[in-house]
Amino acid sequence: MEKKYLFLFLIFSIGNSQEKVIDSLINLDEVSVTGLRASEDMPITFSKVTKKELSKRNLGQDLPILLNFLPSVVTTSDAGAGIGYTGIRVRGSDATRVNVTINGIPYNDPESQGTFWVNLPDISSSVENIQVQRGVGTSSNGSSAFGATINILTDGISEEGYTKISRSYGSFNSQKSTVKYSTGLINNKFEFSGRHSKIKSDGYIDRASSNLKSYFFQGLYKNDKRLFKLLVFGGSEITYQSWYGVDPVTLKNKRTYNFAGEIYNSSDELIGFYDNQVDNYKQDHYQFHWNEKINVNLNLSIGLNYTYGRGFYEEYNNNQTFNSLQLQEINIGGEKIIETDNVGQKWLDNDNYITTLSLQYFTDRTKIIFGGSYGKYIGDHFGKMVWAKFSSNALPNHEFYYNQGKKSDGNIYTKITQKINRKLSLFGDLQLREVAYRVSGEVNGPSKISINDKFSFFNPKFGINYNLNGLARMYFSYARANREPNRTDYENGNPKPEKMDDYELGIKFINNRIDSKLNIYFMDYKDQLVLTGQLDEVGAPIRQNVGDSYRFGLEFEGIFKINDKLISDFNLSVSRNKNRNFYFKRDGLIQNLGKTNISFSPSVIAGNKFILIFDKNFSATVLSKYVGEQYMGNIDSNFSKLDSYFTNDLNINYQVIPKKWIKKIDVYLLVNNFLNQKYISNGYWYSYDDNWSEVGKIKTIEGVGYYPQAGINFFLGTNIEF
Repeated sequence: MEKKYLFLFLIFSIGNSQEKVIDSLINLDEVSVTGLRASEDMPITFSKVTKKELSKRNLGQDLPILLNFLPSVVTTSDAGAGIGYTGIRVRGSDATRVNVTINGIPYNDPESQGTFWVNLPDISSSVENIQVQRGVGTSSNGSSAFGATINILTDGISEEGYTKISRSYGSFNSQKSTVKYSTGLINNKFEFSGRHSKIKSDGYIDRASSNLKSYFFQGLYKNDKRLFKLLVFGGSEITYQSWYGVDPVTLKNKRTYNFAGEIYNSSDELIGFYDNQVDNYKQDHYQFHWNEKINVNLNLSIGLNYTYGRGFYEEYNNNQTFNSLQLQEINIGGEKIIETDNVGQKWLDNDNYITTLSLQYFTDRTKIIFGGSYGKYIGDHFGKMVWAKFSSNALPNHEFYYNQGKKSDGNIYTKITQKINRKLSLFGDLQLREVAYRVSGEVNGPSKISINDKFSFFNPKFGINYNLNGLARMYFSYARANREPNRTDYENGNPKPEKMDDYELGIKFINNRIDSKLNIYFMDYKDQLVLTGQLDEVGAPIRQNVGDSYRFGLEFEGIFKINDKLISDFNLSVSRNKNRNFYFKRDGLIQNLGKTNISFSPSVIAGNKFILIFDKNFSATVLSKYVGEQYMGNIDSNFSKLDSYFTNDLNINYQVIPKKWIKKIDVYLLVNNFLNQKYISNGYWYSYDDNWSEVGKIKTIEGVGYYPQAGINFFLGTNIEF
């Protein structure tokens, strides 16, 4: 199958695509994403975020936090203040089931399927626009979307040269420095641009510090029919671990406490914290894009990508057994030593090669897109011991486990949008995807790991779009999606691939004062891999297949121009998220709990922005977010429930236009959670059997951990453009 995909790519050499049509031609700068994005005449539920919208709040927090106010979105931050490790869920689906592409190139880690934004700090400063498709959406490159697709287009062509210097400061000793520049178009053909960023923060949680650096370079050549782009971007991060959370007692007494790095003496007394209990990782991306207007109706795109990632997390371990470190027991003074305090590093060193293609044919009545991608991933996982109180037979940099994962992922798709008449259009999208995943070696423990799985998925999508009049349109779509398990699923059981049928019915209305969208969705799952609430030893969420389940909901979003000075941007999501027959082993007996709530799936999510425009240079926005109560497990246990929360932020923007050599000065103030709510946006839940407290009886014990978020905090920033 791999040879077949490579042959297709060499013969067609075509790329990937995604966005807007102007007089039957796609903007060359957006051809690389046009094949993956939804357009207004497609029966797809989506939202769009522009560079201008991002810039107003881009003062150091990660991209998921900047997307927090979109429909059906819930975000969280391990460090509590939006810098460092952050997460996003859409329609209750976690990041492993949200497909992310950058210029049409899949960004999700092939093995974990997660998206680690901490590896691309300040990527928001190099974004042209983002489209978020909810549900399955259109066919994309990489794993199928089970909650949403986040499609990112990086900086477009700048005709004029510039230099921008941005600085921001905030609570918890947070600060961001960014320098961005462009030559502008040289001879109307060449442009070179770049960005350097540095972000630091102590974090809201104790010792949850972040030291982040990133870069973005772009060189391009264009003429009327052709665009070549070469991009090199990436980042490095050193973050103190903060994924342990806190238990209910600690939350009450000291909500910012961090258990990571605790050091105990022989009497089990806490004597301090290890100062290098960090995650240390670097990631570099190399992309090449060739976008071509073959003729007035035909566009071509080729994308090539290489990603190199490497790094480790380091931790202090109290009393770890020699066996788990693959060391021999020793005898000192007649005493057998079988465990030792030590410092270990768990490494990941990976290479990811991806090529994408798209060929787009457009007429006034017909749009046909043929495309696909092929990727090859190789990841080495290994552990090193860098210090031990008793080192036994260890040599320097003793390796205590090693395994290698290999994954190939190929897909081809064809999309057709056909206008039947002035009001009616039909949409069809057929995708074939092939995945092969292999892992061999040892994992930490040590224990053997062996995975050798192959999958063939067929993902059809159909829809109808009907213009009621010049102001409103309705659409209906059906989409089938299939997904393979991720590495953590294999390490914790014998997982099955998951399947989903997505039905979407929507209406859009727009006039000079209102731009609104209302849609109803029904997502019907077979063997859905839902979060159990538990975490593994490295903080990765554990999932399990749950048989039959569904998500049924209504989403509304609307922009209302109340008057020339006041705008409301409101969204509301109401849903039911249920396991149909959930089995759970309680007190030693397997029980059918019947219909239960799916974990981490609040039934109500709402967001609103009140934008007050004083004049063209001065505006203020109040951003409000409500997230209803949710369960961290799937058994409807009150102990696992996260309370609802309601937060409010204030964002003030002021612009000065000097008369001399400075083009403009922007001043930004962001006050997060200005009502100082004590809230928790994420956590974990677990259970275990107690069969020793009472002879002959088994009792199920539950436990929880929470990730508290910061109270009132602020960022103040400036942007000077020359």
